Amino acid sequence: MRRYTLPAVGLLGIAALALTGCQTPATDADAAPAASDAPITIATLPLGEDPTAENPIEVFAELFEEATGREVEVTDVPDYLSVVEAIRNDHVDIGIMSGFPSALAVNTGEVDPLVAFKGDDEPVSTCVVLNDSPIEEVEDFKGKTVAFADQASSSGYFMPVYMLHEAGLEQGTDYEAIFAGGHEGSFAALEQGQVDAACTANMLTELGAPMFPFADGEWRGVGQSPSMSVQGTVLGRQSLDEATRAVIAEGIAEVFSAKNAERLGAMGSFATLEQTVEPDASLYASFAEIAAVAGVELEDLE
Repeated sequence: MRRYTLPAVGLLGIAALALTGCQTPATDADAAPAASDAPITIATLPLGEDPTAENPIEVFAELFEEATGREVEVTDVPDYLSVVEAIRNDHVDIGIMSGFPSALAVNTGEVDPLVAFKGDDEPVSTCVVLNDSPIEEVEDFKGKTVAFADQASSSGYFMPVYMLHEAGLEQGTDYEAIFAGGHEGSFAALEQGQVDAACTANMLTELGAPMFPFADGEWRGVGQSPSMSVQGTVLGRQSLDEATRAVIAEGIAEVFSAKNAERLGAMGSFATLEQTVEPDASLYASFAEIAAVAGVELEDLE
């Protein structure tokens, strides 16, 4: 596995990098390898920085290389939408995204859903408060400051915002929202007393340290969001050849199996879900209503 970091140059910067790459003429000496031999490239947000624990992305890359027989190159990007832009502009082959960024990306018509992980009818998110907080129920967030991970995060934004909406609370009117740049940032803001709550994935609270920094007795979860029809998607660039698409689908099925769930850490939740290869775009239709509550239309990325 090789790993790179794409600077936080913004979405236009990513597009520019991709276009620059397309405009550089290749010589015989540096021609790209045949598709069957080329590395599979993936864009991802950094995940798991604890030096004492296995990094989920590195575990995935190792298992994916074994399953596909292809080298894997991982590029770290600053946020969810940068993953989508990297795929749209042929900067990478694939990205693994949660439900809402997947729905937004598929709606553009410029990336392909290669494999979908179906939902499991379980609540996705909760809002974490410190144990001594006066907040006891969702309605108590009125007048409070709430940290969200990222404006394109399913579990760290869309689902908890919908949960608050269902309780009669609207963002910007009934509570103040801040975006911490990721789940870790939300937890840090709560720990430092900068916010009253941090909304996040139930799965992260169950993983414990280092993914979730609060010990039993230090925190409480307030409220539970609905489930999602699609938990995540492997998105691919549209120029992928058919052989590579098949290799990716087979490799994903092998990697995200029950035997690897524990090693995959924060990505392990996908290992227990039903997979659909080349899902139809209609699978993502249910996301429109919840996205609208958060002030995002699925047409926004067109």
